[in-house]
Amino acid sequence: MDTDALRWFQLVADGVRVTEVAETEHLTQPGLSRALARLEREVGTPLLRRQGRVLRTTEAGRAFKRHVDRVLHELDDGLAAVEQLLDPETGTVAVAFERSMGTWLVPQLVSSFRDEHPEVRVLLHHGGGADGAPQPEAAVDVELSSRRPRDPSLRWARLLTEPLVAVVGSRHRLAGAGRLPVADLAGEAFVALRGPSPFRASADALLADAGVDPAVAFEADDLATVQGFVASGLGVALVPASAVDGRCEVLGLTDPGATRDLGMVWSTERRMLPSAALFRDHVLAIARRGHLAVPFG
Repeated sequence: MDTDALRWFQLVADGVRVTEVAETEHLTQPGLSRALARLEREVGTPLLRRQGRVLRTTEAGRAFKRHVDRVLHELDDGLAAVEQLLDPETGTVAVAFERSMGTWLVPQLVSSFRDEHPEVRVLLHHGGGADGAPQPEAAVDVELSSRRPRDPSLRWARLLTEPLVAVVGSRHRLAGAGRLPVADLAGEAFVALRGPSPFRASADALLADAGVDPAVAFEADDLATVQGFVASGLGVALVPASAVDGRCEVLGLTDPGATRDLGMVWSTERRMLPSAALFRDHVLAIARRGHLAVPFG
């Protein structure tokens, strides 16, 4: 059913003269009359009757108009909602991220973005697929991830490089060593982040490259718990520098691969809403200027 015809019927039913409707809508009177006649044929009964020089609603027209008012009201609300989404300054951006970035990188980016675009709504989700690889879904615009996607439809841009460090208890034999190669951790009991996760994959790869087959004594669901076990003398661990919370002795790693690249992923096959593109471009600009810093506790 033609929504324009519904709006013209609504105006006429509200008492606006046909000549005024035609003039306002840039129509000819015959064209408007034909549109209203087609609407009546679709409904199956007369909706308007002539009374002198004006059209009045029939009983069926009055019943129909109550529903037309509701339908057009809902339609206008829907159009307004879409218009708001298409306005880069009042839309929404959905951001997924790995948990290890949630305490520092995500707040940095969202805070600086909201300073410039306070009306944009930012929705946050924990990201990563079952194997820890970035997999932005339809509901996610960008994902902050340490894993480069294999899917060619996903684009990845590096934002910064973060060091990986070893943590040990204050009474551990290596406490105070300062810096060491990963190979010096061979034979130690390890506390590890439960897999699969992007960071667990990075840590396992670093240990394998150094020829270390870790004996994992405990697994935990978050890096804070990992460090709690290490601080209690239950093992050693590898953690991102940003996750260090001060409870353990921190040892720098001399291996060239003791880092992880943090980046942003987005789909090249879906058209981004303007507000999401604004967030993506904001993050890339900050990274290019070197304004992202890794906190080191």
